[in-house]
Formats: sequence, structure tokens, C-alpha cells
Amino acid sequence: MTETLLLNAAKRSLQYLERIGSRKVQPDTSAIEQLKQLDEPFPARGMNPGDVLHLLDERCSPATMGVAGPRFFGFVIGGSLPVTLAANWLAGAWDQNSALYQIAPGTAHVEQIALRWLIELFGLPPDSGGAFVTGATVANFAALAAARHSVYIKAGWDIEGKGLIGAPPVTVVIGEEAHPSVFKSLGLLGLGRNRVVRVPVDDQGRMRADKLPKIKGPAIVCLQAGNVNTGSFDPIGEICKKAHGAGAWVHVDGAFGLWAVAAPDRAHLAKGIEEADSWATDAHKWLNVPYDSGLAFVRDRESLRAAMAITAEYLPTETEHRNPSDFVPELSRRARGVEIWAALKFLGRSGVADIVERTCRHARRFAEGLAAAGYEILNDVVLNQVLVSFGDVETTQKVIAEIQREGTCWCGGTVWQGRTAMRISVSSWATTEEDVEKSLEAMIRCARHHTK
Repeated sequence: MTETLLLNAAKRSLQYLERIGSRKVQPDTSAIEQLKQLDEPFPARGMNPGDVLHLLDERCSPATMGVAGPRFFGFVIGGSLPVTLAANWLAGAWDQNSALYQIAPGTAHVEQIALRWLIELFGLPPDSGGAFVTGATVANFAALAAARHSVYIKAGWDIEGKGLIGAPPVTVVIGEEAHPSVFKSLGLLGLGRNRVVRVPVDDQGRMRADKLPKIKGPAIVCLQAGNVNTGSFDPIGEICKKAHGAGAWVHVDGAFGLWAVAAPDRAHLAKGIEEADSWATDAHKWLNVPYDSGLAFVRDRESLRAAMAITAEYLPTETEHRNPSDFVPELSRRARGVEIWAALKFLGRSGVADIVERTCRHARRFAEGLAAAGYEILNDVVLNQVLVSFGDVETTQKVIAEIQREGTCWCGGTVWQGRTAMRISVSSWATTEEDVEKSLEAMIRCARHHTK
């Protein structure tokens, strides 16, 4: 039964992926409506597993957004490389709780190798600590927890033991256009979403180094590598120098921008990034591994361990090998490092660079094609993000809605520095030049219905 069921699942998965390039990216309303057929009371008796799989595929597959395909540009989401999906399936069959080396030596060892490769790829300090987490939100959380530990140790306060009540205040400096996940992480850590010092940004969303406030006392400075709207980078090296001169910890949210370091033609955007103290990024973006997969790196690995480690009498911990649970918020966790290792082994340094460079070229082509058609590009297209306005707010929103309904591709809307725009994010390994041209034609055709 197990073999038949798993082969059935593999067959259905392959059929889904084979069709995804020819279907509409956005699911039809009829497919979404059919999801209601799954609403029923909790069954008194179970169903045959083959029938369960059939029902799931029949009802849910048509109602999915085509993010695994080549023309989803709504968010920075990479479709899964085939080798990473296969590795994910295999790791799922292993069903390892990758918390402790002694309990899951295979996956813990592979994770340690992947971590070393990533640190080398990003040019980070070789002794940095790292964490494999769910996404950039938790990656920011883990890295900022290490930052919190470090600045409080310097201030003579045991934050893990005593908590925040009665603790000296910590100043958090952050750019006006920092991603909401950083603010959420600060809130979860008790540092506050609103008690931050916000620094003005320039016309591309980059923090202005000349507006950095005078820093004193325990402090954390949060920078951004890859603005979610424009793709721009804060002047990281310059701000690191100023912040470190005042004794502050510097954290970089590089959810997708950190991967630019791996691409020779884009690495200059992140100049000085290795001078920071911690970094957060996603692997389910430009590395194109399955969801969910985030990464946190910390220069002082002991600060990360101090903030995250867990012990109990029944846990078989050891010191000879790295225990993954010492560096992440979770104890129980899936072996998400396996597909990261598979991606890096498959791609190598040159393959990672190619994905970044190729998708950035696609973004530039989108900008050039839309500008040539008479539409306004709002940002300097330095990475994989394009902002386009089709006119006033109402017109732009109508064009976005029509593009989504038409289904050739899918892009989302945003409001950036007071302008309503369509945001194009290109990060999938599967996107080809043909996909770009096909999507451009559809975008322009839809736009002309409302901009004559």
C-alpha cells in the first residue's frame, strides 16, 4: 500500500508541474469555489488513503496559485528546483527531528556542511554561527535575539535569565522602509515595534547615512540589503563603520538581497556587508528550494547559542558535534537543511550566480519593455525588482487586476513613496526569456485597455 500511495503522489505531482506552465497563474474562481466541497463535519470513519490523495489533488491543485511555475512575479518567490523538491521528498521519508546530532546525525551533518558552504558563498566571517529556520521573519528574530544578548551582556545584564523588566533600554535604529518582518521580530523580542529610531531614506528607499543619529549606550542598527519595492541596498559599509564606532551591533535584513553577494555583477551593491554582525535571508527565494526555508547568520556564534540553546535532563546533548537546536528557536524541526545542501551541491557557485544574474536581466527587460510602451518605471532597476505606474491610482489598480485575471502572469500592487504601482519580482530558476516576452505582451495588452 505504501509504495502504491507514494508512486501515486509522485505521479500527481509530476502532472501538476507539467501543466503549470500552460495554465493560468491565478486559479479560476470556480476552482476556489470548489474548495467548499471539502467543508464537512469531522468524519466518524476514515477514508482509503488513495481516495484521500485523489480528493486533495482534485479539489486543491486547481485552486493553487502557480508560484511553482515560470511566470509568477507577485513576490520574491522562487519555484523549487527539481533536485530540491526531490531532496525534500527524501528528507520527508526520513522523517528526522533535526534537533540533535546524536538523534539525527545524517541531517545534522548535512546541515553543518550546507552552513559552511553558505558562509563561504556570502563571504561572511568563517567562524560565524548559523540557523536554518522557517523564513526571514524568524531569521531576523534569531539574529536579533543574538544581538539583544550581546548588547545586554556588554551592559552587564543577563537578558535570558532576568528578562526585560528592569533592564536598561536598548536603542534600535532602523530605516524608514525596513521590511515589516523586522518590526515584527523586534516586537516579539520585547524591543518594541514603535519605539525605534527611524532614519530617513533617499529616493530609492536607501537609508541615508548622513541622517544616522548619534548613538550611545546599548544599541542595535538594522540595515536592509534589497528593498522589497526597489531592490536597493542601504550603504552598509559606511553605516557599519559609524555604528561600530559607537559600539552598536549591526544587523542586515537581506531576505533576498544577500544573494546578490554571490553574483559578480551585483556584489558591489552589498559593499561592506561582511562588516555587519548578523544577517538574515531566505533560501526559498533565490536559492529556489521548497517552502519553508530561512537562514540566520551571526558573527559571534556564541551569542546566537546563548540566545537560542535549550537543555533538559532527557536530551542527549553533546559538545563534539553541532546540535542544530542550539541555534534556532525550535527544538523539534524538520530537516530543511537537506534541500539547501542539494541546491548548493547541484548549482555550485557558478550556478547560484547564474540564477541571480539571469533573473536580474529579466527584470531589466521588463523595465525596458514597459518603458518603451509608454509606462513609467519608478525605481532604478538594480536587482530583480521593477515598479511600474500605469497612470493614476485607479488606472494602475485596474491594470493590475486585469493582468491577474488574464492569467498569463501574476504581479501584485504596492504603494511606494506615495505612488501606486505594480511590482514585478523575478526570482524563479524556471523563468525564460520566452516567459518574459509572453508576460510583457500580456501586461501591455491589458494596460492599453485602460490607458488609451
